[in-house]
Amino acid sequence: MSRICQLTGKSVMVGNNVSHSNRKTKRRFLPNLVTKKFFIPEENTFITLKVSTSAIRTINKKGISACLKDARAKGFMK
Repeated sequence: MSRICQLTGKSVMVGNNVSHSNRKTKRRFLPNLVTKKFFIPEENTFITLKVSTSAIRTINKKGISACLKDARAKGFMK
């Protein structure tokens, strides 16, 4: 599985490690992903998503149904 949030589309970023002597080596910034089950009351089912922790905060604020609708509109979910 790729390291991409299924709701927000956050993925791996690339940057540099910079040492004290200012030498630069490539590194990856990984998103904080969690595999979590959510209950969808409209469909009366559970769904398992790989989401970032910031997406979990958004779900707590807006609700799972609204977040799924936004993710489908943006093309992150089918």
